[in-house]
Amino acid sequence: MDGRFRQVGRGANEHINEFHSYTAYYQNRTINMAQDTVKIIERCQVAPPPSSLPSTTLPLTFFDIPWFLCSHIKRIFFYDFPYPTHHFLQTTLPILKHSLSLTLQHFFPFASNLVVPSQREHPFIRYLDGDSVSFTVAESKADNFTTLTSDSPQDLRNLHPLAPTLSPPRLEEDGTRVFPIMAIQVTILPNSGFSLCLTFNHLAADGKSLHHFIKHWACVCKARGDLASIEGSLPLPSHERDRVKDPHGLKLLYLQELENIEHNSTESTLLREDVFIKKVRSTIVLTREQVEKIKKYANNYNTGSGALHISTFVVTCSLIWVCLLKSEEGKEKCDEELCHLVILADCRDRPEFSLSSTYFGNCILFGLAKVKRSEVMGENAMVVAASAIERRIRELKSDAWTKAKALMSECREWWGKPSSVAVAGSPKLAVYGTDFGWGKPKKSEAAHIESSASFSLSDCRDPNGAIEVGLALENIRMNNFINILEHQLNNVMLSN
Repeated sequence: MDGRFRQVGRGANEHINEFHSYTAYYQNRTINMAQDTVKIIERCQVAPPPSSLPSTTLPLTFFDIPWFLCSHIKRIFFYDFPYPTHHFLQTTLPILKHSLSLTLQHFFPFASNLVVPSQREHPFIRYLDGDSVSFTVAESKADNFTTLTSDSPQDLRNLHPLAPTLSPPRLEEDGTRVFPIMAIQVTILPNSGFSLCLTFNHLAADGKSLHHFIKHWACVCKARGDLASIEGSLPLPSHERDRVKDPHGLKLLYLQELENIEHNSTESTLLREDVFIKKVRSTIVLTREQVEKIKKYANNYNTGSGALHISTFVVTCSLIWVCLLKSEEGKEKCDEELCHLVILADCRDRPEFSLSSTYFGNCILFGLAKVKRSEVMGENAMVVAASAIERRIRELKSDAWTKAKALMSECREWWGKPSSVAVAGSPKLAVYGTDFGWGKPKKSEAAHIESSASFSLSDCRDPNGAIEVGLALENIRMNNFINILEHQLNNVMLSN
């Protein structure tokens, strides 16, 4: 790999600048392919209504700093729309833009920029009157709406033309670099449907804040911009970042720790596998019956001391984690090797932090579940994994400050390791409750999940389903994974 990504011990701002430049390079590999399969109809900027809010700066908090290590997030929605392109442009696009503008006056960080000073000053988010979100309208040349909205394995590259990329940073006279935070693309598949994809920098907000914004936008759009008709029904975001107390100096600690994480670890996470060769995406849907039987199975075969608090999240993660590890082939593994599952916990309701449920920003702590590889290869693997996940969640809830202090050191433990898997999303975000006026989505995916290093969770469109799992694997490994998953589920069903 290019040696320019192997420097360590640099200032945090240099690390940030280079990481975001690299991310832009990685994303731009898809541009030529996108131009071949979609026709760009319009590129524009959508801003909050003129003079609707003052210029504002928001500091980054210690909750935000770890996300400097994260590539851009992409959430895509598909909606049925059995009409030609011109009908969408005339009837739907204008209200979609107008409602976005009205929404951005409350969720202005997404129209803002990340400012990285040239000196060792801390980065921050800045909104200036007139700042805006990049908005692209495209038409797909492919007749593949049914494929795109299918749960079955499909070519990983199918979503690439539908996802916008963030513009490269702007360099100011004093050397300050200014990074856009969000870009949006609407892609029409004539007479079938359309997709709506948001690409954004995780530094600005977590999943809960993102979906608060999306649902607010959807509600305003469904009301066709008539704010009076929905007044009082939409909770507004809280931007009171001064309420994020930092008595232990975690922000400075995290920035210092950021310098100690080798940049080639970031690279190895992003490009651990070539996402352009023989890889497929798939959605696994677990039914409510399956989830309840897995819970019962985990409790029946638990050999540890004390009962486990087995949630849908715990059993789903344990099942998918075990199947991912078992699906690996062709590499010698050490039985004593620690395998890591990175889970995320929303902390808005934690008494230690006392933040509003509508707090806008990042308010997440990492939890690291660990098991030896030998333990996840055995027959009782799913119970072992569930126990490790449940224990870690319990520790996060019982002593959040201690876990917060150790967060960056734990990042060093798992970052870039081939035995590490991260969980993205949550069924609590209710992505299928996002109705812009065309009904609930036909499909929604975390479009940035393109590696076996992560999988996503969401609620289900099908009311009989309990949870959806999105993942991307090499074609052969995906087949192995599905076979192992079916075997695990059959064992569970037969044991009940």
